[in-house]
Amino acid sequence: MSSYAIETVDLNFKFGNQVVVKDLSLQVPKGSIYGFLGPNGAGKTTTIKILLNLLKSPTDSVFVFGKEINHNRIAILKKVGALVEQPAIYGHLTGKENLINRCILLGISKTKANEMLQLVDLTAAANKKTKEYSLGMKQRLGIALALISDPELLLLDEPTNGLDPNGIIEIRNLMVELATKYQKTILVSSHLLAEIERVATHVGIINKGSLLFQGTISALQQLNKPILEIVVNDGPGAAAFLRGNGFEVLANDESVVSVPFTSPGDSGKINTILIQQGFIVTALYQQKKDLEDLFLEITKNN
Repeated sequence: MSSYAIETVDLNFKFGNQVVVKDLSLQVPKGSIYGFLGPNGAGKTTTIKILLNLLKSPTDSVFVFGKEINHNRIAILKKVGALVEQPAIYGHLTGKENLINRCILLGISKTKANEMLQLVDLTAAANKKTKEYSLGMKQRLGIALALISDPELLLLDEPTNGLDPNGIIEIRNLMVELATKYQKTILVSSHLLAEIERVATHVGIINKGSLLFQGTISALQQLNKPILEIVVNDGPGAAAFLRGNGFEVLANDESVVSVPFTSPGDSGKINTILIQQGFIVTALYQQKKDLEDLFLEITKNN
C-alpha cells in the first residue's frame, strides 16, 4: 500500500510542441498539506487537471492512492474533491440551494448541505443569494462543494487568489482544520510562499514545468542559512584577513563583509580578532533571507 496520496513518475505533458510539465515526480504523503508552489504559468493548474483526469496523462505515470488514474478514473475521483480556478456556483441560488443541488447530483442525503455550511462557517449566509457573497465566501462555498462527497483528497488551485487578508486567514484556518481534525490530504497550489509556509507540511516548487525542490517545510527552511553581516571600516582588508584565518567569506564591499553565521560564539571571535588586527567594527548582525527571496532564488535560474 502506497504511503502517498499522490505520486507522479516522470510525468510529461505538452500542448502541441510546448512542454508544460517536464519529468515531474510529485510525492504527496497521506495526511499532508502539500504546498504546490510556482510562478504563474509554471504548470501548476495543468498538473492539477492531469490529477483530475481532465487532461489525460500520455503515459501511465499518475497514481492516486496507489492506483493509476487512466485505468481507474471513476474509483479514484470518488475519493477526490477539487476547486480549480473558480468555484462553479449558481449566482441566482442561495448557498444552501447550491449545496442541495450538488447533493441531488451525487445522490447523497440533502442533510449534508447543513453540515458543509457549518464546516465552512457559512450557516449565517445559508439563505443568501450567492451573487451577493464576498469573494472569500464564494471560495469557502466552493470548498464546501468539493467536500460534500467526503473525499479523502482535496485539490485546491490558488484558493486565496484575490482575497483580502481576512479571507486568506479564513481559508488558511479551514485547510488546517480539514487536515488535522478530518484527516484530509490537501494539495494546494499557490505562487505565494509566505502564505503556504503558514499551513503546509510539505512543499514542491515548480517552474517552467520542472520540479526544483520537494520536501518538508523544515527542509526548505534548512536551505535558508543565516548570514553574519559585519560593518567594518575596510571591507576588502577585513575580508582578506578573515580568509587568511580560515573563515569563509561570502561577499564584501567597501564597508560590509558577509560570512556564514554559525554561532554567537564565532561571531564574538570574529569581532575580537578584527579589533585586535586594528579594524574598526561598528556593527555585527545576523541576516536571514526572507523565504520569498529563497523562492525567487530557486526559481530564477531555471
